[in-house]
Amino acid sequence: MSTSGIEQGVATEESEPPRGNRSRFAFACAILASMTSIILGYDIGVMSGAAIFIKDDLKLSDVQLEILMGILNIYSLIGSGAAGRTSDWIGRRFTIVLAGFFFFCGALLMGFATNYPFIMAGRFVAGIGVGYAMMIAPVYTAEVAPASSRGFLSSFPEIFINIGILLGYVSNYFFAKLPEHLGWRFMLGIGAVPSVFLALGVLAMPESPRWLVLQGRLGDAFKVLDKTSNTKEEAISRLEDIKRAAGIPEDMTDDVIVVPNKKSAGKGVWKDLLVRPTPAVRHILIACLGVHFFQQASGIDAVVLYSPTIFLKAGLRSKNDQLLATVAVGVVKTLFIVVGTCVVDRYGRRALLLTSMGGMFISLTLLGSSLTVIDRNAGQTIKWAIGLSVTTVMTFVATFSIGAGPVTWVYCSEIFPVRLRAQGASLGVMLNRLMSGIIGMTFLSLSKGLTIGGAFFLFAGVAAAAWIFFFTFLPETRGVALEGMESLFGSYSANKKKNVMSKGKEVEQ
Repeated sequence: MSTSGIEQGVATEESEPPRGNRSRFAFACAILASMTSIILGYDIGVMSGAAIFIKDDLKLSDVQLEILMGILNIYSLIGSGAAGRTSDWIGRRFTIVLAGFFFFCGALLMGFATNYPFIMAGRFVAGIGVGYAMMIAPVYTAEVAPASSRGFLSSFPEIFINIGILLGYVSNYFFAKLPEHLGWRFMLGIGAVPSVFLALGVLAMPESPRWLVLQGRLGDAFKVLDKTSNTKEEAISRLEDIKRAAGIPEDMTDDVIVVPNKKSAGKGVWKDLLVRPTPAVRHILIACLGVHFFQQASGIDAVVLYSPTIFLKAGLRSKNDQLLATVAVGVVKTLFIVVGTCVVDRYGRRALLLTSMGGMFISLTLLGSSLTVIDRNAGQTIKWAIGLSVTTVMTFVATFSIGAGPVTWVYCSEIFPVRLRAQGASLGVMLNRLMSGIIGMTFLSLSKGLTIGGAFFLFAGVAAAAWIFFFTFLPETRGVALEGMESLFGSYSANKKKNVMSKGKEVEQ
């Protein structure tokens, strides 16, 4: 067996970076990859307040406004659908650059928009960037991070999305003081600025080690793994696991190799994923699509996009009060995302999802009840119902953010086999964005047809169904190496007593 490449390099290494330095490097990679999520979150959050002024300035109908609000996510299906193949072709890192380019162009188009078609064109371009970013940031982070901190680091994109949403809300509040025709344009156009910093930051990022292995660049892959693992032994073990998952023989250890059946392997991905999946892959796909579906169908984007409208219905009459309450939503959402991120590796994915969805069900039920009371007593000021409405909006976003928000991206970025990961994750993102777009483009009509309280009762029913799905279908993945995930799936029973750990051994939990 040749040891002139990786193994010999390990043996002759004179000094080993301290463990803390390795952790900080993986941390820095996750931060840089997640920069796309700040821009993504800003694009989502800023439209919540900007829509108030766009509707008045451009004289839009409710239907036009609904389409404008939700169409970003429909457009993102293009980026999500292309992201898997693109990231396999040019690499995870340069796919992040591509997402930033679309964000930059989209923000400028929206900022300079003079009419409805013009601003819709900007939403189209930005939407493609959203699709790329939502797929690639969690996948890159999951592939770089060691198993011990993968949940924590893979939650970063969701944290940064919420920071972006909060910045969008704050932007709404301050730019609202400008003349109406200028305020919303500044709100949207300033989103181009972070894209420039993203492009510069990517230059400092390494490529995903799993992508490098699939290209036959074992030496480069080991360098990245060595910098992001706790020890050299862990780096070697991770490399061997990746090679095994990619179908590369153990005796191929040179720095650069020709990957066996590389071309034909790429062509069979969609067949292995959709046409003739193994029982385990079918279970993984159902789990991924189910988690993404319920995350959005339970109504989070109705609150994120229409907070000012909800607060108006709840009894807050001035635009200033509505925007301030919306900023509070952003603060709560961001704080609890951080909490969820800090505990995801301690308590596990499954426990957080179940706790989160249970809390969302209670919050949505109470919110629907209070809004129904206010709606049926129009013209009267019912302080307890107003207070309950505002409070339950906050508890809804808090319970969402502690579990369903971050864990969805962590879970779905880690469960697919390496060969199917990019395409599998992109399918989940496509469904996520489709449901988000449907909610965004129908909420105003839904609240008129069912009443606004009835709309939230509907979301509560979806949350109840989600809890049952999570309890039944989702096994725990905490602490399991990416290459061992597949063995957790296939029986459609989440209550397994065994987990596959990083060495491929089964250990009683």
